[in-house]
Amino acid sequence: MTPPVYPPKPRPGDRVAVVSPGAGLPGVLPLPYELGLERLEKDFGLVPVEYAATRTMGSTPQERADDIHAAFADPEIKAVIASIGGDDQITVLPFLDRELIRANPKPFFGYSDNTNLLAFLSSTGIVGYHGGSVMVELGRPVAMNPLTADSLRAALFTSGPYELRPAERFATGGGRWEDPATFTREPETLPADGWSWVNADRVVEGRSWGGCVEIVAWLLMADREVSHDLSVYDGGVLFLETSEEMPSGEEVFRILRNMGERGLLQRFSALLMARPKTWSFEQPLSPEDGARYAAEQRAAVERALAAYAPEMLTVFDVPLGHTDPQQVIPYGGTVRVDGPGRRITVTY
Repeated sequence: MTPPVYPPKPRPGDRVAVVSPGAGLPGVLPLPYELGLERLEKDFGLVPVEYAATRTMGSTPQERADDIHAAFADPEIKAVIASIGGDDQITVLPFLDRELIRANPKPFFGYSDNTNLLAFLSSTGIVGYHGGSVMVELGRPVAMNPLTADSLRAALFTSGPYELRPAERFATGGGRWEDPATFTREPETLPADGWSWVNADRVVEGRSWGGCVEIVAWLLMADREVSHDLSVYDGGVLFLETSEEMPSGEEVFRILRNMGERGLLQRFSALLMARPKTWSFEQPLSPEDGARYAAEQRAAVERALAAYAPEMLTVFDVPLGHTDPQQVIPYGGTVRVDGPGRRITVTY
């Protein structure tokens, strides 16, 4: 298997593309978006460059693909950052020019629906970065979480190993983005229990793959960006997380069961399972109900692993994906999971 390509990193003062491959929510909810752009400039020293469909809700898959192509083809653009996710980015994939992107590799940051583009980049041989959207992480009310900011800064500007750290607290709910008062107070937080390790008697180092569980399921259903040669995943590190739609434990189990039936789940040697998001405006769970939801999800994952990969080294409650704080995971890059040392090291 050919080694993955880590694209060159930007430096302060460089231009970076801001695109909306999923949904043009910056046009509907400008407050977190403008705050995120301001932090990109003031805190990270980068020059954000907006593309045609970035603020356009209802843009076509071709229009969004055109923005991606323009961003990757422009030699002045040194990285590409998603504004936010969405729910139909899978329709953009057929319009992407694989050779154009392969010839112009750049760091791409995003998660959630952007799992589609990250999987596309990985299958093209380019390492992407799962995390760091403009509206959510950069546009967090009052200030970025320090753990998030440190990881994003390292992923943006440095190359080499970076050790993940457990979160001491995690955010639960938050105010509505339409309301300016939301941005005058930080999100409420609860104590975090750290990571939970299973089969932690070994060290696994391999190429990472995965992302948002719901999007992985859609890719499998559409048969896109998942190799038919499952041996490419042998010994790799699977990382998974669930979105603000908060799928039930039973649904998560069924997705992992189908990965097992396909012969995919058991190819990996380690799993990083994110701390699940346990609150949304549609499901405003109390802390007690949120803890119950998280426990049900963990039980579902453990049930699937018991059936298909009982010996897999697994770490639960890693702060990746739809979590606050969030740490960036290289997609298609190297991840080292040290069970005896209780350490997770990613290569940015």
